[in-house]
Amino acid sequence: MPPHSRFSRALAFSAAFALPATAQAGEITVFAAASLKTALDEIAAGWSAETGNSAVISYGSSGTLAKQIQSGAPADLFLSAATNWMDVLEEDALIDPASRADILGNRLVLVAHGAAAPVEIGAGFDLAERLGEGRLAMGLLDSVPAGQYGKEALTSLGIWEAVEPKVAQVENVRAALALVASGEAPYGIVYASDAVAGDAAGDDVTVVGAFPEDSHKPIVYPAAVTATAKPEAKAFLEVLGTEAADAVFAAQGFTVPK
Repeated sequence: MPPHSRFSRALAFSAAFALPATAQAGEITVFAAASLKTALDEIAAGWSAETGNSAVISYGSSGTLAKQIQSGAPADLFLSAATNWMDVLEEDALIDPASRADILGNRLVLVAHGAAAPVEIGAGFDLAERLGEGRLAMGLLDSVPAGQYGKEALTSLGIWEAVEPKVAQVENVRAALALVASGEAPYGIVYASDAVAGDAAGDDVTVVGAFPEDSHKPIVYPAAVTATAKPEAKAFLEVLGTEAADAVFAAQGFTVPK
């Protein structure tokens, strides 16, 4: 999208995201799961246009970001793609538990490089055979929620042992999508929202199937301000719960709690 178009959209959304502006504009630092990038950038631009405040957003795997906060990184707001990493920070008293809220959900999908026919994903799915000598792109299994959900789903379907030797682990879910888009991996496991964001890849990526929801834990995105957050962080978190923000997230493939 051209820069002037993005700016126009930000202005159009600014009124919908309006909250009382602070007397002096401030800057907050947001740590957010990589899968949120497209939607969150748009929402942050609208908030900035309305209030004069700004959000500097650092994207990455939820586990990596949580560990950075544990190490003292100066974040004001944390948006995770899984509850376990938010739990870790809450146990360490590094977030304000009163601010914590589950703001989004997602679906786990299988994507393929290029044009590909739909597949039915269920018990005994022949994914290892389909991969052949190729790799399955997934987020890091020890820190990336999409990778952890993916392993859980494949294990539940009884195919993890066959697929495991073919897995290519990458630093976050967007990197897994990029690996498939480039053709370096014929298949990958990503979120439905990443597949929407990947539309820019044109015919390079195709969603071929969705994993059964009962094959893995519910995908929940919790958000919370940190224990040392600036006041503007709470205001931005409130914006993420507005109907206007919900519409942006839904358009990007997320599910929004009722």
